[in-house]
Amino acid sequence: MDSTAEKITELQGYKLHVIATEKYKTNTFVWRMKAPLTKEDVTKRALLPHVLQSSSAKHTSTTALRSYLDELYGATLYVDLAKKGEYHVMSVSLEIANEKFLSDPEPLLKKGFELLSEILTNPNASGNAFDQDTVEKEKRVLKSRIQSVFDDKMRYSSVRLLEEMCKDEPYALQVNGEASDVDAITPENLYEYYQKAFSEDEMDLYVIGDVKEEEVKQLAGQLLQFENRTPKKVQTEKSASRSNVNEVKEVQDVKQGKLNIGYRTNIVYGDPDYFALQVFNGVFGGFSHSKLFINVREKASLAYYAASRLESHKGLMLVMSGIDLKNYDQAVGIIHEQMDAMKKGDFTDQELEQTKAVIQNQIMETVDTARGLTEILYHNVVAGTTIALDTWMNEMNKVTKEEITAVAEKIQLDTIYFLTGTEAGK
Repeated sequence: MDSTAEKITELQGYKLHVIATEKYKTNTFVWRMKAPLTKEDVTKRALLPHVLQSSSAKHTSTTALRSYLDELYGATLYVDLAKKGEYHVMSVSLEIANEKFLSDPEPLLKKGFELLSEILTNPNASGNAFDQDTVEKEKRVLKSRIQSVFDDKMRYSSVRLLEEMCKDEPYALQVNGEASDVDAITPENLYEYYQKAFSEDEMDLYVIGDVKEEEVKQLAGQLLQFENRTPKKVQTEKSASRSNVNEVKEVQDVKQGKLNIGYRTNIVYGDPDYFALQVFNGVFGGFSHSKLFINVREKASLAYYAASRLESHKGLMLVMSGIDLKNYDQAVGIIHEQMDAMKKGDFTDQELEQTKAVIQNQIMETVDTARGLTEILYHNVVAGTTIALDTWMNEMNKVTKEEITAVAEKIQLDTIYFLTGTEAGK
């Protein structure tokens, strides 16, 4: 598939990934940095990319930086944070017009590189400290971002399930850090952490668009240079299974209960049976034709929503559902029945083929955007493997019923978390 003709070059301190394709009218830069999740650093890491994208040494206010983006034919700059297994990943993305499609021959690819370099290496700082106003402003925004998770009970219950399920593991940490740690961040200690991250993190730059690989390599080599490093790796250990299921009920003033169930799959991205796990999840709860949706929501009318998703680099499968407070036992029972059905191979060839087709469509839709394509390709960096997209599709299409039931046997129930209301007779 031409969209994944990924050329990887080792540059000074980072890897450059060039995907030359005529599919897009814009050129996209995605800068990614990953480091092991730790309690001491998670909140600083959650703040840092927002401080970097707010202003720079050359564009000393958010208004000035946004105005410059407008001058670059409406270029867009955004940052993101994610947990991938026990890693905390920061992303800085820049999307800029391709001058090939403009009457003005301005060298926008070069200007994009220069701006990315400015954001990453020349921040709005002086005397080993970030600009105080910028840091204080972004700290306020970070606090509200953390608070918004508590206010959104669907997201809150997902976070709480992981906190209970992975209590003594780094994965329990929230992607946006801890509200209680925000006030302790200063312009000085954040700048110190910025220097640490850029000298220790595993760093990757994706450049996607109608570009020439040699030109991209030349610009990247000129404008982005860092210390060479050996990135810290996390040992992905298969977690020991619990002897008893961890059942947690939390009471708040809610009208609708949130039932979230966590399973250990004992399979991560890169394992031979990962493709069968993907198909398993699709049949079990990944889509609107899946067993959870049909049996828990449609047939039994027990849930407002019911679905499952994989945490591919941590070996977890998470079930999310919204139920009436009184329906807890019945809903848990029906979800258990769907898992038993999967273990027995109680699903049809039609369900299997439909699931494969939906997953294939989903992947094709994802790689239709440069950002989505980066997301797919970055799995290999996190897992330290090299699975081509074609291989992913082919292996998934070859998955058999027997392979799915074998995967089902590895899946172990770990934690049931229920956010319930005061009127549920608790």
